[in-house]
Amino acid sequence: MYSVVMAGGSGTRFWPYSRKQRPKQLLNITGREPMVVETCNRLLPISRDEEVIIILGESHYEETVSLFSERKLNILAEPMGRNTAPCIGLGALYARYLGCDEPVAFLPADHFIGDVPAFIKCLEQAGKASREGGIVTLGIVPSRPETGYGYIRRSNEDPGSDDDKKFKVSAFVEKPDLDKAMEYLKSGDYYWNAGIFVATPETILREMEICLPDTYNSLIRLEPHFNSPDFKERFIEVYSEITSESFDYGIMEKTKVEVSVIPCECGWSDVGSWESLYELRADAYDSNENYSNGDTLLTGCEGSYVAAMGNRFVACLGLKNCIVIDRDDALLVADMKKSQDIKRIVDELKKRKREDLL
Repeated sequence: MYSVVMAGGSGTRFWPYSRKQRPKQLLNITGREPMVVETCNRLLPISRDEEVIIILGESHYEETVSLFSERKLNILAEPMGRNTAPCIGLGALYARYLGCDEPVAFLPADHFIGDVPAFIKCLEQAGKASREGGIVTLGIVPSRPETGYGYIRRSNEDPGSDDDKKFKVSAFVEKPDLDKAMEYLKSGDYYWNAGIFVATPETILREMEICLPDTYNSLIRLEPHFNSPDFKERFIEVYSEITSESFDYGIMEKTKVEVSVIPCECGWSDVGSWESLYELRADAYDSNENYSNGDTLLTGCEGSYVAAMGNRFVACLGLKNCIVIDRDDALLVADMKKSQDIKRIVDELKKRKREDLL
């Protein structure tokens, strides 16, 4: 089974640790190795290295190549970011070029999976279910009324056996408010949308031709140039004319092929913010539910995340539900519940042209 690992994100919610030159997927955030390496290692039971395609930004190409210097993965560097629809289309096109006509898994490079065997089992099931031309997505079984994720609503038809359970997708739903999220959790008909899809290259490319014809017609021009001396030139030319579009909006909300969801309970987190990372560290909390690393001292603090990532000692007194991230050149202090909004700081730094802090 081929896998396309999408590693083009900027990780702005992890500022000041994640920066433009070293975004979240290139950092050791949830384990012993950078997240993109952990993602590829996780796929080893179903995808040999030569069956893995990593798609990332051009500025991160050299570091990623060095991370996998002893492995034979396929690495493509987009000359500019164009969101997930062109990325998935490119991955499908390159997988076909490499000779793949079987289902391909398309997944982000920067997620955490607590139960890898359960995750791999769901991907294998999705591969089996997508062989006949449909698109299958993994729906993460929700554990709380989360307002930061999009949702997938399933239909109510018979899902099949417990060992091979899948549902037709009824709708893709935007991020809800808290009341709606509580309704979704109680109904049992909604899953978190993790942005993980499985389909054959032909299915993806056919649906792109129908739903996003301009993007398809641009991408298809790359096929004769893969691994040729003029590929980089053609790549820049094609991506310069492609419009940014998400796969959810561009394909999944328009496609007429059968779209199915497989419920997945695998200890998933998108690790999308400091708060979500704090939640993953629950087994390392102190007696007041604080998590800290580095040279720190917490006195009278509760429910806070404190990290000393620079050369300074960090002492905190009386904090409650706060984030403190200290680096040599920047200090972040934030309300834990505002961690999804940290990208606003990055946006403001861009306005101020503070490239030194981006």
